[in-house]
Amino acid sequence: MSATAIWIGVAVYLLIAVTVAWLSRDESTNGRGVSMSGYFLGARRFGGFVSALSYSATTYSAFMMLGLAGLTYTAGVGAFGFEIVYFVGVSLVAVFGPRFWRVGRAYDFITPSEMLGHRYESRAVAASTALTNCLFLIPYAAVQLAGVGYLLAGMSNGAISFTTGTVFATVVALVFSYIAGMRSVMWTDALQAAFMLVSATAVAWLVVHHLGGPAAMFDQLAAVQGNVLTVPGPGFFSFATFLGLTLPWFFFSLSNPQVSQRLFMPKSLSALRRMLIGFLCFGLVYTLVSVTWGFGALLTLPGLPKADLATPSLLASDIIPPLLAEVVMIGILAAAISTIDSIMLTLSSMLSRDVYAHAAGHRDDVRQLRFGKWVLAVIAVLALMFAELQLNLIAVLSVAASTGLAVVVPAIIGAFFWRRGTAAGALASILGGSAVVLTMFATGMRPLGLSAGVWVLPVSIVLFVVVSLCTRAPRAVADEFMARACQNKQ
Repeated sequence: MSATAIWIGVAVYLLIAVTVAWLSRDESTNGRGVSMSGYFLGARRFGGFVSALSYSATTYSAFMMLGLAGLTYTAGVGAFGFEIVYFVGVSLVAVFGPRFWRVGRAYDFITPSEMLGHRYESRAVAASTALTNCLFLIPYAAVQLAGVGYLLAGMSNGAISFTTGTVFATVVALVFSYIAGMRSVMWTDALQAAFMLVSATAVAWLVVHHLGGPAAMFDQLAAVQGNVLTVPGPGFFSFATFLGLTLPWFFFSLSNPQVSQRLFMPKSLSALRRMLIGFLCFGLVYTLVSVTWGFGALLTLPGLPKADLATPSLLASDIIPPLLAEVVMIGILAAAISTIDSIMLTLSSMLSRDVYAHAAGHRDDVRQLRFGKWVLAVIAVLALMFAELQLNLIAVLSVAASTGLAVVVPAIIGAFFWRRGTAAGALASILGGSAVVLTMFATGMRPLGLSAGVWVLPVSIVLFVVVSLCTRAPRAVADEFMARACQNKQ
């Protein structure tokens, strides 16, 4: 596909998306009634339908159509099992979602880290959670930027460079974030999610049809060397590798703050429930479509130099009509950008609310919001620099980020279900767990042959429990917090 055709399609997408973002502005984001809640949470007024589409677009980003398709290309059907584990893990939202929503309303929490700081009566817990999230989420944002770079470079046969694609995605994400904060992100997400689901499903149908139908496709897959329809198949997924990748992925909905922060946003508990149901329906279809893409690329385009090029190469092939390929390309690009701007907004809200506000003593929304908007650009530049490293396998890098983020899971579970949890325990699990993850990734250590993805949760849980039992718990705050989390107030 020519670079000119690609840029024309992108220009049309930008015109529509920027218009939607601009129309989403209201008094809480346009300067007349500025507030942290308005800018970063959309004033907590989103309905279930928009919330479901936005939750889907943010979660199913470049990872799915590029990363999961690439992982399927490399590892076979094990990639489907890996993603289904995440899908099952979303059931955690049914347990924790209403609790997040209730305490968010009761205490006016803006960020998950602020929630933990309140529960454990510790500014240090809030700040350490925010900084740890930055440490591991900026590389995850970089993965999305890299996805756009690979996509545009692959679709244009190199006419658009990888760097041009990543810089473009960074600028667009910043524009959406600055226009109206989370309101513009949510509404553009909703548009993008519907757009990419329909177009991606159409491509999957064409690929299967080209291969002779579902039965013929599976017959061909069964004949592929390494038998990609079994586990370990080509050899990528040993049991230890599968366990190391899937354990952190199971807790994604709790550990990733750009996702858990959205539990504060629906206008009611019924809207929250509709968000979860809508997301599950979207996710099941999208998972099947992404895996189908990976298998289709494996059969029609074997021997690609990088597995992450499976989707761009498939879209650039003769199987897909050029117009549909461009539509899908824009859908993937939009999905990646939706995750990038969500991450940037979440991290900037955490840094302004839980680090800057406490360090500088500024509790008013105006100063916090001013700092949050400034730090958005800093986060974007850091993510762009990391993306330029062009590290391989988007799916594996995404899970590596989730491995680091999993250190907050014991503190989150303890906040709602264990009165004995303390600030010292939370700090030990977050900081100690992070140190273990970073050490293992840096040195390549694999105790007992198991990766950091397996060790991170046991280490963090032990640290949280042991240190909490040795220190004094804030019983009064814990009792009030847990009582509010269980109230049935709408």
